[in-house]
Amino acid sequence: MALFSRRARTTPLDGVDAVLADLDGVVYAGAGALPYAIESLNAAGASRRLGYITNNASRRDATVADHLRELGLSSTQPDDVVTSPQAAVRLLRERVAPGATILVVGGDGLVFELEKAGYVVTRSADDAPAAVVQGFAPHVGWEHLAEASFALAAPEDAGGIPWIATNTDWTIPQARGIAPGNGTLVSAVHTAVGRLAVVAGKPERAIFDEAVARFGAQRPLFIGDRLDTDIAGAQAAGLDSVLVLTGIDRPKHVLAAPPTSRPTYILGDLRELHEEYPDTEVRGDVTSVRDAAVRIDGPDIHIVAEGSRPIDLVRAGAAAIWATGRAIYGFRVPERLYADPFHRP
Repeated sequence: MALFSRRARTTPLDGVDAVLADLDGVVYAGAGALPYAIESLNAAGASRRLGYITNNASRRDATVADHLRELGLSSTQPDDVVTSPQAAVRLLRERVAPGATILVVGGDGLVFELEKAGYVVTRSADDAPAAVVQGFAPHVGWEHLAEASFALAAPEDAGGIPWIATNTDWTIPQARGIAPGNGTLVSAVHTAVGRLAVVAGKPERAIFDEAVARFGAQRPLFIGDRLDTDIAGAQAAGLDSVLVLTGIDRPKHVLAAPPTSRPTYILGDLRELHEEYPDTEVRGDVTSVRDAAVRIDGPDIHIVAEGSRPIDLVRAGAAAIWATGRAIYGFRVPERLYADPFHRP
């Protein structure tokens, strides 16, 4: 991967014709912008296409675009925003023809996309829905989950109706901290009915394919804050990826990342999109990034030099651990290697 063999004096943006960014934990946390995100993305978008991919199903693409413009991303239009409800509608069309009644668990963003596609929306299992589509919204409560459970009582292979989830993110960053995401709500219904939902958003590749096609990208770069959805999905879709440590996943998660969810680049914040991305050097049993270095001796990981930038120590540690092909639990890891001075909500 690029983490191990980068050309000298290149930035993550070199050769990229479209930057595709996640929103929660990358651009904002709650209503407010994360530090350095707006100016960094505006600079990136000055010479290439800038788009957004979000698993958050609670708002319409136009509402998201309005919010981004208010934050300072002044050129953002609704078509620049690819949402998980849009991907869910694509999956729904493969199973249920427009005109059918669909039970919705979620907010305005999901209702808008379903009605735009020609479906009739209900909130009650008594209306004999042809499918259930479930997405996140802050107001979703027990009664909404119960209606979905009533509608999904029969397994699909026994005549039951389809169940599509916009996404299964376990958590969502908010201004006050980390809160339960749609994955926890989907899991509640799963526990009640013993069925699994078909998932439309990240990490499934449909939402990435929609974005690449919409923006006509040949060399896209995706930016996310979660390994299990953002980075795994980008990798499955064949996209280079950035993990930025301003959202959910932390240095300890990076060190433990399985091969299916390892980013091309690891950044402390989005300013580093425009900075030279350092090479990883391996000399004997020492792996170094700039002036940070680690050494692996059997089950022990030793910090040879902490270096002047914490992000380089994370990069060196990740490169060393990943190169062994061994899982993180096979090592004794010093706490300093996964220290977390990086901003998060």
